[in-house]
Amino acid sequence: MMRHLISGCLLLIWLTAPLPLQAAGLDGRVVEHTYQNGLKLLMVERHTSPTVSAWIRFKVGSVNERSDERGVAHMLEHMLFKGTKTLGTTDYAAEKPLLDKIEATAQLMMAEQAKEKKGDPARIAALQARLAALEKEAERYVVKDEFFDLYSRNGGVGYNAFTAKDGTTYLISLPSNKLELWAAIESDRMRDPVLREFYTERAVVMEERRRSYDAEPSAKLWETFLAASYQAHPYGQPTIGWMSDIQFLSRTKAERFLHRYYAPNNAVIAVVGDINPQQVIRLVGRYFGEIPPGTPVPTVTVQEEPQRGERRVEVRADAEPEVLIGFHKTALGDKDDEVFDVISALLSQGRTSRLYRSLVLKKQLASDVSTFTAPGSLYPSLFVLAASPRAPHTAGEVEQALLDELDRLKKEPVTPWELQKILNQLEFQEIRRMGTNGGLARNLTEYEAVAGSWRYLLTYRAKVARVTPADIQRVARAWFTRSNRTVGILTKTATGGTTP
Repeated sequence: MMRHLISGCLLLIWLTAPLPLQAAGLDGRVVEHTYQNGLKLLMVERHTSPTVSAWIRFKVGSVNERSDERGVAHMLEHMLFKGTKTLGTTDYAAEKPLLDKIEATAQLMMAEQAKEKKGDPARIAALQARLAALEKEAERYVVKDEFFDLYSRNGGVGYNAFTAKDGTTYLISLPSNKLELWAAIESDRMRDPVLREFYTERAVVMEERRRSYDAEPSAKLWETFLAASYQAHPYGQPTIGWMSDIQFLSRTKAERFLHRYYAPNNAVIAVVGDINPQQVIRLVGRYFGEIPPGTPVPTVTVQEEPQRGERRVEVRADAEPEVLIGFHKTALGDKDDEVFDVISALLSQGRTSRLYRSLVLKKQLASDVSTFTAPGSLYPSLFVLAASPRAPHTAGEVEQALLDELDRLKKEPVTPWELQKILNQLEFQEIRRMGTNGGLARNLTEYEAVAGSWRYLLTYRAKVARVTPADIQRVARAWFTRSNRTVGILTKTATGGTTP
């Protein structure tokens, strides 16, 4: 299914979907505090249950990687679960010399591997054997999953992390009387992380790459489609990295990236739930306040040049056909960004949406259809239409039907009834998403990081309400053009894997 194709992007898409109505009630309820080291703390007091959700959002993601660092942000997501100088180890003083030997051996091995055909296979094999032996020796000091065990024993749930183009987030929900435990663990991880078991985990990530991308046709179509859509901007690179990128990631390279950016001045913390904000300010200050700031995450200055013609890519696999059509669009907060959100809701939000009624119910051309913004929101992104053709209909038929619906937007004004329906749906979504501590913590951290302030939530619905039928026609005519689009097709191969 097409929705499975974008599973790696769903977290990001969820964030860029239409948001606030209930957010208006946040005005005066969100307590803000900024520490001297640049750490931003956002809090909302809710006493509906004796629990709290705590989210830490670092303003660094795969979009900030240099060409020789691709995949490092995702790799660090894995590595920051491995522990610190005090957690995840029985004796860091004894472990440290082994970690240094592991890194020196790995550097020699990668230098030899980088020679490709000129490399010495015997030397590579010997270095691989030595690396494995050192890693085995270092294992005796490792305490597996100590973060997880500490949280679990103290009632923590939903302990997780995710890396996206624009940022990296760590989250947990736990009893409110355990908030100090969270502060102790997470401040230790921010201050003294140790990237132990790096090369063992790198092998895990390479297997993840093989299993979830290289062997998954929908995912392969998605990353091929993105790579074709972006020729200059790093949004076109996969968050996990290409296989050769991962193969040459080193602990030294990861540590440089980590110490440069994963610091208080590049972080936003949201704590929502059964709290006293003034007590939380003192608690967070006591644990995080003395951590030194890092290098501010720089703005990505490279700009994607305007397309000068349609781009098309095809992936052939033993899988059902799929269609992607993407148009370059504005970034979050830019002029007309809300118009794209309205268009997305109009086309694919719910069973009464235009695309669902036309392609799925009436014509039965597709079994699934959606629209969304991806792969990021901090920089100009893509407005994407995705559909899964229903046999015996072809990808070509579905592609044309999607384009016909876009042409309809250009020619026929949207009705006031449709615009009101979108506002009603927006209200329902907001009640659902903001109703949980975790949902609110997520919105606060993400919009503070990406939009520049969580207060974006307070003004969003009003901006959506101002979108007119004429705005929709204007944006559709300006952006949904042949020269601005990229098309990706997943073509089913014949039985036995041969192409037709």
